[in-house]
Amino acid sequence: MVIRRFLLLLGVTAFLLSTGAEAQLRNSDAFLGYSRLGNDVYYPNVGGLNGFDAALHIHIAPFLGAEGDYSYYGLGADSSIPKTSTFMAGPRLTLKVPITGIRIFGHGLVGGAHSSNSGGGVSINETTGTYALGGGVDIRVFPFFAWRFAGDHISRFTDSPSTAQRWRFNTGLVFRF
Repeated sequence: MVIRRFLLLLGVTAFLLSTGAEAQLRNSDAFLGYSRLGNDVYYPNVGGLNGFDAALHIHIAPFLGAEGDYSYYGLGADSSIPKTSTFMAGPRLTLKVPITGIRIFGHGLVGGAHSSNSGGGVSINETTGTYALGGGVDIRVFPFFAWRFAGDHISRFTDSPSTAQRWRFNTGLVFRF
């Protein structure tokens, strides 16, 4: 299921490139990297989870773009720990620092999160609304590639556990169109 969603993201990108949307995709980017979620964000007594994040940013106007984001958490966790997938979209503002190739961005994303586990005493299978507010920096390493460091305040619409550390950290490779 995770692989299907990632392949769908790649397929949408390929479709946009093949439909003459080159001008729209100029200054756009795709990201794939490691993601760390804070403790108890979606359920109590669930420590920080490791996973991956994939995002696609489409440039719309100067400084303004639209971003789609998919994350999966719970890699390496046992079956009693809820595995969580988030899927969000929203606006992104990007500022390019001249000559350096550095891009600083901020985004506001809204969507859903699905959590489930397959073992343990309490069974979980729930989908809920979620949001993320944050930003980051992309540092150019090659003409079409950059390395991203990003952080977000992330939470669900309903009350998260009071012990929640509502943050996530992402780092990884960015491909610039």
